[in-house]
Amino acid sequence: MKIRIYLTIVLAGFSLLASCSYLDQVPEDELTLEMVFNDKTRTEDWLAGIYAGIADPYWDYMNKAGYDTLGDDMTLPTAWTTFDWTVLHMVAGNWSPATEWKMYYWSELPKYIRSAYIFLDHVKPLPQDGVTASEVALMKNEARFMIAYYYWLLIETYGPIPFSPGLVDAGASNEELLIGQTPFYTIVDWIDKELTEAAKGLPAYYTNNNKFGRATSVMCHAVRARMLLFAASDLVNGNPDYAGHVNKKGEALFSTQHDPSKWTKAAEACRELIELAEGNGYRLYTELTADGKIDPFLSYQNMMFTRWTDGNKEILFARPGGCNIWDYEKHATPRGSGGNGGLGVSQSLVDAFFMKNGLPIDDSASGYSDVGYSTASDRRNTEWIEGSPTETPGEITTAGTYNMYCNREARFYVTVLYNDAWFRESNRRTEFHNPDMDGGGYNSPQAGYLLRKKVHPDHNELNDNYIYRPGILYRLGEAYLNYAEALNECDPGNADILVYLNKIRERAGIPTYGSGPDQIAVDASDQIAMRKLIRMERRVELCVEGVRYNDLRRWKEAGNVLNEPVYGMNVNATTRDGYFRRTQLDYKHVYRKAFYFMPVPSWEMDKNPNLVQNPYWSTQE
Repeated sequence: MKIRIYLTIVLAGFSLLASCSYLDQVPEDELTLEMVFNDKTRTEDWLAGIYAGIADPYWDYMNKAGYDTLGDDMTLPTAWTTFDWTVLHMVAGNWSPATEWKMYYWSELPKYIRSAYIFLDHVKPLPQDGVTASEVALMKNEARFMIAYYYWLLIETYGPIPFSPGLVDAGASNEELLIGQTPFYTIVDWIDKELTEAAKGLPAYYTNNNKFGRATSVMCHAVRARMLLFAASDLVNGNPDYAGHVNKKGEALFSTQHDPSKWTKAAEACRELIELAEGNGYRLYTELTADGKIDPFLSYQNMMFTRWTDGNKEILFARPGGCNIWDYEKHATPRGSGGNGGLGVSQSLVDAFFMKNGLPIDDSASGYSDVGYSTASDRRNTEWIEGSPTETPGEITTAGTYNMYCNREARFYVTVLYNDAWFRESNRRTEFHNPDMDGGGYNSPQAGYLLRKKVHPDHNELNDNYIYRPGILYRLGEAYLNYAEALNECDPGNADILVYLNKIRERAGIPTYGSGPDQIAVDASDQIAMRKLIRMERRVELCVEGVRYNDLRRWKEAGNVLNEPVYGMNVNATTRDGYFRRTQLDYKHVYRKAFYFMPVPSWEMDKNPNLVQNPYWSTQE
């Protein structure tokens, strides 16, 4: 009972870092702490509990956090607003400081931070249980990483937050407890130092497979690199929209002076991450064809499914334990195959994928057409069988496929389940047009497409066959693109920009950029042109991985991109020809300037008079 009481006290709200409820009950709580930290199993359980705040990149990115749904990668049926899908109200612009965002970061993450600080204060060697001083030092660095990581998630979400690292003294006054926000870059600098220091006491990976997902030096540097990329970007690096946004002390909470050195620092952090990772055996995940070439289909598909222990050294940071893949895959499965048939992708994502010759569809030399149907099958050098009715390796599309979906790059086929595509799970083609088995009803694919990426090809909804996969949060492919972007901003023309951009394209099986005979010619010194290419590659490579929405935010492009009309196929058509028509959907995003940062919850504003609301939320601009 004492442990239960103590845990209830620990888990208590954003002000928990400045909460004295625990300190008001010292004798009983101290006894409980003794019970915990004098026992190996309880100590380890406490540390494991600190990791519980890490988001699920399947269910959370789709629903609770909504990173994929809030961006322009994913579409969901608007009828789902009648269920517990707050994120769909947010997509439509119907939210305010009184809206309960389902990740509850403002209230939940500080609980884990406080728990980590208590761990740091009380964990100790237990010689009788084999817990050595070196093991304690390792666990402390894990806790330090988690504190820094959770602080990063808070400032990525809310911008400046109340920030006072450590546990508060027992005699703290209300003035000391109810603190206001700290400037954004002050917190960034602190997290940067903490991640750097924690990394020094952590391994690059664990040889004990039971520790997969536990903090490593590579994870520290992965979080640090992504954070510094964000901190260098337009949203917070000299954004004039935040001029005059101050805390109650009058301190500016954002810098409105652009600092180009932040891009240099971001590039250095990305380079340090890559060098550390590659020096310890991390690499892009690839599978090879029989003749020893990269199989772009299986490489990109299975990169999301293959375990670290089975050779997937691309994983930099994965969620410990499992993820909610059941609801994710059910929502992505066609209605006629036992699914909900609603987890779709937008036409803009379909259009973002390159052709197999590496050119975008709007390039006149790409060979793209969205008129008519193919007259022959498309066969390629791959063992991928998902496009073939006869499970013939290398048959990507068959004759009669709508031309929009022909001759596209491998990542397109791995990501998008389109109408008339072969669906091996049910040994049939998809039938999304109304009133066929996969169409009609409120769960129709909103834009006429279902998501295939991250849905295991051997999953079967009808017999409840679900297959474990790692919940990847950070991977080396993103690190390469981060580095290319940061270099292009601080050192245009640097040779490494094309090196790392081309590593991604090579794995994808499309021509690389350069001046060679088989390459696509580019001027690598043209910063604006390269910026466009890098962003195009990010859109495709990292789609539906929780990255796109925050990219749009940090580039200050969310307002422009997300307020555009949303298109898909004509899902209400009753004929095949009528279905294949670009159609503007009722589904729409509404994105206001306020939305770039989540609001401080209204109930927190009521409790703490020293807080200021984030910019534009009062006026809903």
